Amino acid sequence: MEVGNYSVGLDIGTTKIVAIIGRENEYGKIEVLGIGKSKSLGVHRGVVNNITQTIQSIQQAVEGAEASSGLKIGSVVVGIAGQHIRSLHHSDYITRPDSEEVINEEDLDKLCNQVYKLVMLPGEEIIHVLPQEYKVDGQAEIKEPIGMYGGRLEANFHVVVGQVSSIKNVGRCIKSAGLDLGNITLEPLASSDAVLSKEEKEAGVALIDIGGGTTDLAIFKDGIIRHTAVIPFGGGVITEDIKEGCSIIEKQAELLKIKFGSAWPGENKDNEIVSIPGLRGREPKEITLKNLSKIIHARVVEIIEQVYTEIKNYGHDEQKKKLIAGIVLTGGGSQLKHLKQLVEYITGMDTRIGYPNEHLAGDSDEEIASPMYATAVGLLMNAVNNENKKKPAAKKETKKEEPELVMAGHEEEQIPQQAKVKKERKSVFDVWSEKLKDFLDNAE
Repeated sequence: MEVGNYSVGLDIGTTKIVAIIGRENEYGKIEVLGIGKSKSLGVHRGVVNNITQTIQSIQQAVEGAEASSGLKIGSVVVGIAGQHIRSLHHSDYITRPDSEEVINEEDLDKLCNQVYKLVMLPGEEIIHVLPQEYKVDGQAEIKEPIGMYGGRLEANFHVVVGQVSSIKNVGRCIKSAGLDLGNITLEPLASSDAVLSKEEKEAGVALIDIGGGTTDLAIFKDGIIRHTAVIPFGGGVITEDIKEGCSIIEKQAELLKIKFGSAWPGENKDNEIVSIPGLRGREPKEITLKNLSKIIHARVVEIIEQVYTEIKNYGHDEQKKKLIAGIVLTGGGSQLKHLKQLVEYITGMDTRIGYPNEHLAGDSDEEIASPMYATAVGLLMNAVNNENKKKPAAKKETKKEEPELVMAGHEEEQIPQQAKVKKERKSVFDVWSEKLKDFLDNAE
C-alpha cells in the first residue's frame, strides 16, 4: 500500500481537538499512523465561540499528528455537534405520474428533496435527511422500494437540523487552518460507527456519548438511525460543580474528578479524605470523597435523566420500539467510576462502555482504544470509507449501509456526470456540503 494512501479525521470537541491519521490495512481494520491533540480553547458546548483560538488549537493538533506520523495533512473529515443540533420527524409523499413504471432512484431523490424544502426557523438549515421506512400505495414497512410498482410513494424521515452560522464557522476554521474540508459528519453518527456492532444496531441500542461540553444521543433500531439528540451538558459542568461546591480552582476540580470521582456516593466511607494544597501559602483544603461523589452524583443523575427522557420520547416503552441491546456509553465522560451501574439503576436498561478498538488494527496504541477517542476514530473510519468509494475497485456491498452511515459524498468511476447524480442518489447533505464549500471559497 502506497504511503500516500491515508485519511484524516478531525474531532473538534469542547475540551480537546484530536487529529487522527490512518488507513485501512489488508484485513479491513483501521491502522492509526499518527495522532495529535490539543486543548480546545475556542469551543463552548460544541459550538465555536472564538475563531482565532479554535484555528490555533486545530493547527496544534494537526502539527502533532503530522509530527507523529511523518505525513502531511491535506483534507479532513470533521464532526459537527453542539447544542444547536436538533432533530424532528416528518412524513412526506409524492404521486408518481406513471404507476406502470417501477420506482427508481429518481423517485427517492424527488421525495428526499421535497423534505429539504421544509421551512425551518430563521438561521436554521437541514443538515441531514434520513429515510426510516417507506410506504407504497398504503403498503407499510418497506425498507427498499426500488423496483416496486406503485403510484403513491410515502416515507417517514428523521430530519437533523442545525444553525447555519455555527456550521459555517467550523468550515471557516478548517479553511483558515490551511486544510481542505473533505466532509462533515454528525458526531453521534461517527461515534456509533466506531463503537456499535451491526447486531446492536439491528436489535435496538442507544449510544450515549458524554463529551466535555455536550452529551450526544443516537438511537438505532432495525439497523436504521431512529433518533438523535444533543444535550447541552457534559463532563465540563460536573467539573464546574466540583469547583463551586469545594471552592477550588478548575484544574484541581478536574484532577479530583478523574482520580477520586465516583457517580455512586454509597461507595465512599465518611473518613476518606483528600487534601488539596492551598493557593499561595494558604492552608490546604480537606475534602471528603463522600461529598465529592454527592456533587458528581447530583449532576450525572440530571444528565442521565435528560437522556432517558429522549429515549422515552423515541418510544422505548412500546414493545415494537424496545431497545433490546440497551445502552452503550462512550466519550471521555463515560470513564467516570460507577457510571455504568448508575445508568442501569436509573434506566433499568443493560449498559456497557463502548471502546473503539473493535475496528482498530491489533498493534494500535492502547491510548487510542479509549472511549475518549470514539468520535475521532469514527471520523477516521468515515474518511477511509470515502476514500474507498472513490476507488474504481471499491466493493459494492458498502452501499447497503448508506442509510445508517454518515453524510458522505460518494463517487463512482466510469459513469457519465449526468448519470452519476441519479446513480449515487446524492443525499441532501452532499448538496448542502457542496454549497458550504462554495460559500467558504467565495468568502475569501
